[in-house]
Amino acid sequence: MPPDPSFDEERNSPHESDSQAFIVRIWVEEIDRVAGQTVWRGHITHVPSGERRYIKSLGDIEMFIAGYLERLDVKLRWSWRMWRWLRQWQCR
Repeated sequence: MPPDPSFDEERNSPHESDSQAFIVRIWVEEIDRVAGQTVWRGHITHVPSGERRYIKSLGDIEMFIAGYLERLDVKLRWSWRMWRWLRQWQCR
C-alpha cells in the first residue's frame, strides 16, 4: 500500500518539537605533513533559522550546536560548559 501523502511521519513525530536540524559542509584546506596537522574549513547552518557560522576547526561545530541544545534546556556536563566558555573567551 502506498504511503499516505497527507501524513508526514517526521513532522508528526512526538519528538519533532525537541529536534534541531543542521547542515554541515567541511573540507580540508591545508595539510602540514611535517607537523602532522590538518586545517579544516567549512560552515554549519541551522536549518530552521538559516543561521550560518563559518568554522575554522571541527570544535566550532560542537560550539554552534551546543547553543541550540542549551535553548532546548539540555543540561550539558560541567566540563563541557567550562570548555565552551573558555573557547568563547579565546575567540574574542
